Amino acid sequence: MKNMLSVVLPAYNEGLMVGKTCRVLGEVLKGAGIPYELVLVNDGSSDNTWEEILKAGHKDPAVLGVRFSRNFGKEAAVFAGMAQASGDVVAVMDCDLQHPPETLIEMYDLWKQGYEVIEGVKKSRGKESFFHKESAGFFYGIMSKATGIDMQNASDFKMMDRQVVDNILAMPERNMFFRATSSWVGFKTTSVEFEVHEREAGETKWSTWSLVKYAFTNIVAFTTLPLQFVTIGGGICFLGSLILVIYSLIQYFTGHAVEGYTTTLLVLLLIGSAIMLSLGIIGYYIAKIYEEVKHRPRYIVSRIMRGGEDVSETARHDGR
Repeated sequence: MKNMLSVVLPAYNEGLMVGKTCRVLGEVLKGAGIPYELVLVNDGSSDNTWEEILKAGHKDPAVLGVRFSRNFGKEAAVFAGMAQASGDVVAVMDCDLQHPPETLIEMYDLWKQGYEVIEGVKKSRGKESFFHKESAGFFYGIMSKATGIDMQNASDFKMMDRQVVDNILAMPERNMFFRATSSWVGFKTTSVEFEVHEREAGETKWSTWSLVKYAFTNIVAFTTLPLQFVTIGGGICFLGSLILVIYSLIQYFTGHAVEGYTTTLLVLLLIGSAIMLSLGIIGYYIAKIYEEVKHRPRYIVSRIMRGGEDVSETARHDGR
């Protein structure tokens, strides 16, 4: 179909929301006269998410279900959905309806006006803890400086022209940060503000620790800024050591030699900690290089269903 919209929906333990999400999206897009398909990616869910996707597919032939062999993470689910999407324009949004479906119509109209990337920007972060908000602000502040792109209040909710999607999928790296990459590729871009809706059912899949790991993994995947922190830390330690050497020499030549056990111990602990932290950051980059060199796929697809029909044999499952 001409000007078809593919909506990619990563789903992890969203059994309570899949049916309603498909129904609401279908009603909104049909009401606006937009030809569409819904690409739901089951990211190794432990609940009945896959069964609900199959039920939704029997009700609506526009539903395409992709099942992973295990949990590979949200980023992998997004790329798998984009790889299977066949529309002229592709939108990515959450499966819990926290991203308002009505905004897709506004995005689609902007795409028809010639925009190739339409970013969904949060008006506010909704009901989040103070720590969560501050952590998110710090993370996106670093990413904004590293990429030169304003990523404050950024989200995975966006719409992209087929040419943009094809360019992103053609990138060879295994570890990729979709939220930043979709901005990095360029093209004619605009943004749409939206209000984050409250989750209707189920629980958030993001704990504080998982957000910290997600943030650090994506920073390392997209920028070398942490390695620059190592250099800065080394410079600070060198300056501190130089000051201490000068101070010690002055004390020695004025006859007030430093007894120095406590000072020496503190300096050794400081420098040792800085070295170990630096090695940890460098080691993390080496680990990611190791993952890239192995060239394993981003994900493994075990089954693909369109409506009630198994199309696994004709679809691409290598995860590139």
